[in-house]
Amino acid sequence: MITASQKHRYLHCSALRQRDAWISPAYVELDAQGIIVGISNTANPDVEEWEAVLGLVIPGFQNAHSHAFQYVMAGLAEYQPKGRVGDNFWAWREAMYRCALQITPEDMQAVATMAYAEMVRHGYTAVAEFHYLHHDQDGHFYSDPAEMSRRLIAAAEAAGIHLTLIPVLYQRNNFADPASREQRRFLHANIDDYLNLLSAVGRAAAAVPGTIVGRGVHSLRAVAPAEIIQVLGGAFTGPAHLHIAEQPSEVEHCLKATGQRPVAWLLQHLQLDQRFSLIHATHLDQTEIRDLATSKAIVVLTPSSEGNLGDGLFSLPAYWQLGGRVAIGSDSQVTLSPLEELRWLDYSQRLYALRRQVLSINPGQEYGDELITAAWTQGRLAMGQKADEFFAVGAAFDAAVIDPEHPAIYGKGESSCLSALVYSGSSDCLLGTMRRGRWVAKSGRHLGQEAIRREYHAAIDAKNARVPSA
Repeated sequence: MITASQKHRYLHCSALRQRDAWISPAYVELDAQGIIVGISNTANPDVEEWEAVLGLVIPGFQNAHSHAFQYVMAGLAEYQPKGRVGDNFWAWREAMYRCALQITPEDMQAVATMAYAEMVRHGYTAVAEFHYLHHDQDGHFYSDPAEMSRRLIAAAEAAGIHLTLIPVLYQRNNFADPASREQRRFLHANIDDYLNLLSAVGRAAAAVPGTIVGRGVHSLRAVAPAEIIQVLGGAFTGPAHLHIAEQPSEVEHCLKATGQRPVAWLLQHLQLDQRFSLIHATHLDQTEIRDLATSKAIVVLTPSSEGNLGDGLFSLPAYWQLGGRVAIGSDSQVTLSPLEELRWLDYSQRLYALRRQVLSINPGQEYGDELITAAWTQGRLAMGQKADEFFAVGAAFDAAVIDPEHPAIYGKGESSCLSALVYSGSSDCLLGTMRRGRWVAKSGRHLGQEAIRREYHAAIDAKNARVPSA
């Protein structure tokens, strides 16, 4: 008889979702690194010990856009100072700058670990960190240029989440406008500075197997065209991310500076493909929608954050009908639930269109299936991973496990349980989250919650003591 050992482990799952169908029951063999060796709906009679996973097992969610440090300010920008008329993205950005100027490396690690642990608790198993908080509070390099990146890598390991780290190039404020002093921690004087950072981050990431390093440009408004082409043009491996067309004024300024709309400029000057993730892309015209869908680049939408900031609505139905690719992210961390992101991804479009069935393009398929499948597949591409590894042999066993006894799920059956999860579920519907075949969160708690919260609380108390008025 084969017994579970340190080399291989054997899981018995109530049901497991592969790309197009459920396997029920499912018997999974993992190697010592939590990589899938085999999957079957029948038990190997030679295996003596099976670990029971008594739930509906689905692939873990992919968070394709995160600014971890902004977790500390979530909920603190919901007011209007006396004397200011109205509130918008640009006013919020000033509050974000004040927050960024306070964060020490120790703060970064504690805050990011807490944010990532909460992502895991809600079912995320991977995160793409769009990272531009590189320098010290005076805008100078740390002795190790990758100091803040190392903190994020350590945070992801402590929280048990796969990390795709996107170091971001940031040079100016708004096209012709030079950077402000409030942006000093983000800035690189030239391309060589940025490439040196990439090298340093690559060395740091190499120490943690599975960490992926990509390339990032903050936005067209924050980097000169020639530098964008130099960083994101030509041949390179790994994902490439940038914010684009988030606000109407950004489109207006781009037209004035370049004679083109942001996405039109990008499509003309770069060879977009599945390596590229365009964050928000809120304000596109019909030609940009068509050409972007054809390019196979990914649009990363963050409905909770876009709603919080009043960004506007991406023209998702038209883009989706053309075969456009979409992933989700948490962005400014106002919520860390993939279910909430998916729900509002759909609901916002229904509210605008005044009808249901706005996004469905596959008659006979559940709406929840379509949304979750897109979030899995396109999210993996945004991470720099293969899109088709739905619990495939050779892939890591990263999973969210649904509780079939939860009232929102019970009796819905395998055909409708994903729709029930998306449209009426919450993290309470999850038995937990697994990374490489081992529980990282279970019964609504991250397994390292006590220590992570203790360090987070200490960091917040120390920050508040340094800046009492924050």
